[in-house]
Amino acid sequence: MLTRAFTTPTIAPTSPIISLTAPFTPVSLTKIRHALAVANQPDITPDPKERHAAVLVPFCNVNNTPGVLLEVRGKLRSHAGEVSFPGGRVDKTDPSFLAAALRETHEEVGIPPAQIEVLGHFGPVELSLKGLRVWPYVGFIYPRERARHSGHPSGALFSQTSLDDTHQSRKALNETDMDTPLPSISLASLTISQPEVATIFHLPLDALVSRVRLRPAPFLRGGALYWAIDASDLIPDSPWVSNDKQGQSEMHGGRLEVWGLTGWYLSRLMKILRVYQ
Repeated sequence: MLTRAFTTPTIAPTSPIISLTAPFTPVSLTKIRHALAVANQPDITPDPKERHAAVLVPFCNVNNTPGVLLEVRGKLRSHAGEVSFPGGRVDKTDPSFLAAALRETHEEVGIPPAQIEVLGHFGPVELSLKGLRVWPYVGFIYPRERARHSGHPSGALFSQTSLDDTHQSRKALNETDMDTPLPSISLASLTISQPEVATIFHLPLDALVSRVRLRPAPFLRGGALYWAIDASDLIPDSPWVSNDKQGQSEMHGGRLEVWGLTGWYLSRLMKILRVYQ
C-alpha cells in the first residue's frame, strides 16, 4: 500500500519550457537540449560488471502535433504487450550506449540515425526488472525525405563536436525559420520489426497533462511515484493484446498504459521540461 510519505508528480502550475500543442520547432529543440544539459544529475560511470541497455525517447511531429513515438512489444519479447521506447541491450560491437540506442531504433522501427537529431541524455539511470542498467537518450525524428536538410549532424553520435555543429547551424537560421514547425513524420512510412514489435503509436504531449489519462503508477520507481498514462484509444483495432498472462499483465482495468521504467523515465523527462513538478 502506498503511504502518505510519497506523492505523485503534479502538473506544473507555470508554463512548461515547450508547447504541448504547437508542433516542435528549432526553438523547441534548442530549449530541450539546454534543459537536458543543465539538469543537475550526478555523473554515473558505467559498471563493467553490470549488463547495459540503451533507449531513445523519440520526439516527433505527427500531423503537426508534438509527441513521443512509442512501441508495443511483440510476442517474441519479454513483457509482450508492454509499451516501451525503442531500444535494447548494448552489444559488445556498439561503440557507445548512444550507438546502441540508435542501432536498436533503426532495427525496431526502421528509423536510421540520419533521421535523428540527438538532443541529449538524462537520468538517474535505473535498473530494469531484468537487471539491465538502462541509459535513456532523447532525440527528434525527421521524415526520411527531409533528413539530409534538417540542419543537424546526420547520424553523428552525441558529442561536443556534434553539439557545436548543431549550434552553428541554428545560428545560421533567422528568427522566422527558428519558429517554423519542423516536418511531421508518417507512422505508415515506418517499417517495424515484427513480431519483435507489435505496433507503434504517437503519444501527443498534451496527453501527458490530461487528467483523465493519468493515475498514480502501482509501484515506486527510484524511490518515487510517477504517472501511468492511459494510451488505450491511441491504438485502434488493438491486435497486440496478448491472451497469455504475461500480455494481460500490461493491461490495467482494460487500459493499455505507459508505465514501468518507460513511464518513470517519461515522468522524469517531463520534470526536466517543467511539465511536471
